[in-house]
Amino acid sequence: MVYITQDMVRRRAEHNECEIFSLEEVSLHQQDIERIEHIDRWCRDLRILYLQNNLIPRIENLGRLKKLEYLNLALNNIEVIENLEGCESLQKLDLTVNFVGCLSSVQSLQHNIHLRELFLVGNPCTEFDGYRQYVVASLPQLKWLDGTEISRSERIRACQGLQEVTRHIWEQENEYLTRRAREKEEAQRKAAGQEKGNEERKPGFDSRWYTDINNTVPGQNQEVEEDTKPKTTSPDLDKEQREREFWHTPCSFTPESRLEAHRHLQEERRAEERRTKEKEQEKRPRTLITDDGRVLNVNEPKLDFSLTEDEDSNTVVLDLAVYRHMDTSLMDVDVQPTYARVTVKGKIFQVVLPAEVKPDSSTAQRSQTTGHLVLTMPRAEGEIKVTKRVPRPPRAHEDRCSSSPQDKTRNKNAPERLEVDPSKHTAIDLTKIVPHQSAKAGPLEVSRMAPPTPAGHSGSSAGFVDDPDVPPLM
Repeated sequence: MVYITQDMVRRRAEHNECEIFSLEEVSLHQQDIERIEHIDRWCRDLRILYLQNNLIPRIENLGRLKKLEYLNLALNNIEVIENLEGCESLQKLDLTVNFVGCLSSVQSLQHNIHLRELFLVGNPCTEFDGYRQYVVASLPQLKWLDGTEISRSERIRACQGLQEVTRHIWEQENEYLTRRAREKEEAQRKAAGQEKGNEERKPGFDSRWYTDINNTVPGQNQEVEEDTKPKTTSPDLDKEQREREFWHTPCSFTPESRLEAHRHLQEERRAEERRTKEKEQEKRPRTLITDDGRVLNVNEPKLDFSLTEDEDSNTVVLDLAVYRHMDTSLMDVDVQPTYARVTVKGKIFQVVLPAEVKPDSSTAQRSQTTGHLVLTMPRAEGEIKVTKRVPRPPRAHEDRCSSSPQDKTRNKNAPERLEVDPSKHTAIDLTKIVPHQSAKAGPLEVSRMAPPTPAGHSGSSAGFVDDPDVPPLM
């Protein structure tokens, strides 16, 4: 059973910024609603109300809608016109194709003094003799009945023979109500029989399992009469036979038969949904990436696409021809360095990219004119390569300074520098700025640019030998 909820009304109030308290028009048609409720409290300013093509059995909970001008209740299960006295502004009432058999109930509309149009086409009461004359005479405020204008002369003639027409209408109405009571009893008896039959048709209802006949022990007597053998039929053929029997069996046009047809369609819809879910569960998932890590190209939604490289902006562009009117919430985009994946309504589109891209810098946009999905993926600037670590050659100064075992251990634990190109090393060796004297030589040589010595002292130390081959210091 479907109930009227605030979410249902709010979804149809988009033009009013989802505010329901100030709504003036709401459409709740084709919702399988079985009862009118809450609308008179939530939407007090309502002027137009559409409730056609539902399963509403009676008119109720509309008396507080003082501003209601148009009420559409066509294609429902209404049998009596009632509870509309409070709708003071009602001007048009549509009850097309309902089950109104109590024609005398139209007199309840006499309080709706602004009522101008009434539609009762397709109701059992329209088959009564004197139907139009009775309605025209009972509702003097009407201007149109079933889409036909009521003339002044027609109204005068209807009022002249109203007493005789009323008596005749009551007789036909009593006959209809008697027939309607029998139809209700028959519908209840049929429903009870169907429930009982469903229980009896369960396996083992007759204290015997049909599968035991085929599983008899070899050597035993397996002769079975033809009428006792179970008939094996295909499930599809059995289903088609039941469908044909249900829809081709004659039945009276009653609210019960309409509800039965509706329930049957709901069961078929649920069964189809169950079968679809089972097929989806049984369906083996498609392989997107192989075991060895190779990415596959997949196009389950069968969409046109173009994959191009923009050299100017150094990007890879994927243009996917998504359906123009598809909601963006039905799509999911996943960009990886070597491939791009787009899920469209549960179907996967995957393509291998011609170059490595940056997923974090990628963008996804939707065209407002064509609806295409455009992925712009910047290419990576270059590949990161790790060079080999080349040990630095030992130096004489380090050999002298790191002669102790503790120093050698400390040097081994120190991190090595990673040189981009060892052949281009141009670092300055600070240990060779001042040359050292060899082991056999004397003290360090004094530069010729040494500061001048005081008077009375020699500029050279003892044992100094002037070598002419050595160039002077500048």
